[in-house]
Amino acid sequence: MISRRGNSKHVLQDFLSFQVKNKAPAEVQITAEQLLREAKERELELLPPPPKQKITDEEELNDYKLKKRKGFEDNIRKNRTVISNWIKYAQWEESLKEVQRARSIYERALDVDHRNITLWLKYAEMEMKNRQVNHARNIWDRAITILPRVNQFWYKYSYMEEMLGNVAGCRQVFERWMEWEPEEQAWHSYINFELRYKEVDKARSIYERYILLLVLLMLKNWIKYARFEEKHGYIAHGRKVFERAVEFFGEDHVDENLFVAFARFEETQKEFERVRVIYKYALDRIPKQQAQELFKNYTVFEKKFGDRRGIEDVIVSKRRFQYEEEVKANPHNYDAWFDYLRLVESDADPDTVREVYERAIANMPPIQEKRHWRRYIYLWINYALYEELEVKDPERTRQVYQACLDLIPHKKFTFAKMWLLYGQFEIRQKNLQAARRGLGSAIGKCPKNKLFKGYIELELQLREFDRCRKLYEKYLEFGPENCTTWIKFAELETILGDIDRARAIFELAIGQPRLDMPEVLWKSYIDFEIEQEEFGNTRELYRRLLQRTQHVKVWISYAKFELSVDSAERLQKCRQIYEEANKSLRSCEEKEERLMMLESWRDFEKEFGSDGSRERVRKLLPEKVKKRRKLTAEDGSDAGWEEYFDYIFPEDAANQPNLKLLAMAKMWKRQQVQEEHENDPESESSAQEATAASDKPDASPEETAENTNGSDTAGDTEPAQDTYDDRDDDDESSSSSSSESDSNDEDDDDGDEQKAKKRRSDDEKEED
Repeated sequence: MISRRGNSKHVLQDFLSFQVKNKAPAEVQITAEQLLREAKERELELLPPPPKQKITDEEELNDYKLKKRKGFEDNIRKNRTVISNWIKYAQWEESLKEVQRARSIYERALDVDHRNITLWLKYAEMEMKNRQVNHARNIWDRAITILPRVNQFWYKYSYMEEMLGNVAGCRQVFERWMEWEPEEQAWHSYINFELRYKEVDKARSIYERYILLLVLLMLKNWIKYARFEEKHGYIAHGRKVFERAVEFFGEDHVDENLFVAFARFEETQKEFERVRVIYKYALDRIPKQQAQELFKNYTVFEKKFGDRRGIEDVIVSKRRFQYEEEVKANPHNYDAWFDYLRLVESDADPDTVREVYERAIANMPPIQEKRHWRRYIYLWINYALYEELEVKDPERTRQVYQACLDLIPHKKFTFAKMWLLYGQFEIRQKNLQAARRGLGSAIGKCPKNKLFKGYIELELQLREFDRCRKLYEKYLEFGPENCTTWIKFAELETILGDIDRARAIFELAIGQPRLDMPEVLWKSYIDFEIEQEEFGNTRELYRRLLQRTQHVKVWISYAKFELSVDSAERLQKCRQIYEEANKSLRSCEEKEERLMMLESWRDFEKEFGSDGSRERVRKLLPEKVKKRRKLTAEDGSDAGWEEYFDYIFPEDAANQPNLKLLAMAKMWKRQQVQEEHENDPESESSAQEATAASDKPDASPEETAENTNGSDTAGDTEPAQDTYDDRDDDDESSSSSSSESDSNDEDDDDGDEQKAKKRRSDDEKEED
C-alpha cells in the first residue's frame, strides 16, 4: 500500500508538471473553415449511395406511392409556407400521370400563398403540357385578375392564345392588358402582334393611344411612330407625326433628337431644303450647350449635299454659338469678345457687327484701375478701326473716338495710344486743327511722355519746327530730369543748324539738379563737341565732368579722346592724362577701377610707348592676393568665411611694409633651401626639384608646395594649397598670393615657395 501511494504521488506530480502554463493564443490559428476543408479533402464522412429499388408488381408500386406521398405530406405538414415542397409534390404526381391529384395539390398551395408567381406559372404550364386548354385559360384569367401588374402572366397568356390561333382572344387579352397602362414594351408587343396579321390601321390607332399615355418616354414614342409610318410607306403621315411632335413639345421642352430624326426623315425623302430649314429652325431655338449633336449632323449634311458656302455657314454658326455661351458666362472676358468680333467681322453685315461691338463695349471694367482697362480699351480701338477701314464711315469713327475719350477717367489714368490714334485719324481726314486740338487737350488733361513724343513726332512729320520747339519746352517743363528729351531737343537744333542753341540746351541740361541718366547726357554733349571739332570745349567738358565724378571710364574716355586728336603732342597729353588718373585714383576704394585704368595705360604703352615707359607702367601694376574674411548673418551669428581677391599696389605707402615682408620671406626661403641641401645630401634631388619649381615662372603655389614636400612623409606635413601672409582683414583673415602680371610671376612663385618652406620648418621645430 505504501508503494502504491508513493507511485500515485509521483504520477500526480508528473501530470501537474506537464500541464500547459502559457495560456496565450498560438501563433498559428486554425479556423473552422480549415477543419471542414481538411475533412472534405480526406473524405472522412462518405455515405454509401442508397440502394436501387426495382418495382415488379402493382402492390409494391402502391406501397412506393404511399411511402412517397406520406413523405411529401410530412414535409408540407412541417412547413406549409415552403412553396418548393408543394411544387415538388405536384410535379411528382404529374410524372405519374395523376393530373387530378397534381391539380388538387396546386389548388391547396394557392390557398397557402396565392401571390407566388412561380406557383401560378408552374400550374398553368402543367395544364398546357397536358393539353387542358380551358383549364389553362381559367388559371391565366385568375392570375391576371389577382396579379395584373405581373407582365409575365400577360405575355404567357397572349402567347398561348396566339399559338392556338385564337387571334380575337389574343387581341382581347392585349386590350385587357392595355387598360392597365403597362410599360412601353407591352405596347410594342401589341403593335407587333397587329403587324404580324397586317392590321396597320389598328397598329396606328395603338400608336395614337400610347404616345399620349407614356409621358416619360413620349419623345421616343413620337419618333418610333413616325418611323412606323415611314416603314409602311405612309410618308405624309410620318411627316405629319413629326410636325405634331414639334408642335406638341413647343419651344420650352424641345429636344435636339427630335429635330435630328425629322431632318434624317426628310433627307431620305430627298427634301434637302426642308432639311436645311429644320436644322436652322432648331439651332435658333435650342440652347447651344444642348445642340452639339445637332451641329454635328448639320455639318455632315452640308458636306454631303451642300456647297462651300453652306459648309462655311455651318462652321461659323457653330463657332458663333460657342462664343455666345462664353460671353454670357463671363461678360468681362474680353479675349472671348475679341474672338467673337473677329468671327462676326469675317462674315456678317455691318449692323450685326456694330451690335456685337456695342454689346462688348457696354461691359466696362468694374474697377477704375488701369490694369483692368488695358484689354477693354482695345475693344474701342478695334471698333473705331472697323468703322474707318471697313465701313468707311468717318463720322461714326469720330463718334467712337470721342465716346471712348469721354469714358476714360483721365484724372486717375489715361491711354496715350487712344489720343494719338484719334489725332492720326483726324490728320487722315485732313482735319489738322481737330488733331492739334485733341492732342493739346490730352497734354493739358493728362501729360505723359508718350503723348509728348507722339505729338512732337507728328509735328516733325509736318515740318512744323517752331511747334516742335514749343512742345519740347513744355515737355521739359513736365519732366526736366528726362535726359533723352534734352538730347533729342539738342539734336533737333543741330539738324536745323543752330549750334549755339544746341550748346545752350546741353548747358541747361547738365545744370539740372536731378537727371535720370546723366552719363548719357554728358556723353552726348561730348560727342556733339567732337562732331563740331571743338576740341577745346571737349577738354573743358571732360575737366568739368571729372570735377563731378572720378569714374575710371571717364579717365579712359578722356585719354582715348586725346589720342584720337590729330596733333603732335597727342601721345604726351594722353600719357599725362593717365598720370593724372593714377594719382586721382589712389584714394579710390574700388581697386578694380584703378586696375582697369592701369591695364588701359599698359595697352597704350605697348602700342605707342618705349621700353622705359612700359617698365614704369609694369611696376605700377598691383599684386593679386587671395584673402579670407569672416561673414556675419543678419541676426549677428557667425556665417562662416568667404574668400575674395585683393590688390596691393606698389605705390601705396600703407602697403610698403607688407611688400618688404614678402621680400624678406623670399630671401629666408632661399637660405633655408641651401642649408637643407648642405645638411642632408640625400635630399639633393628634392631640393633641386624645389629650386626648379621656385624658378619656374608659371608654377603655382600648390605645385611648389608639393614639390618641396615630396621627400616628407604624409604624417609630418600636408601639401600647402593656400599660402597665407600676415595681412589681416577684419581681425581674422589670411591670404595666399598669386601672380597677376607676367613680369612678377617668378618673384611671386619664389615668395610662395619660401612661405611654404617656412611653415613646414616651423612645424618640424615644434615637433622636435
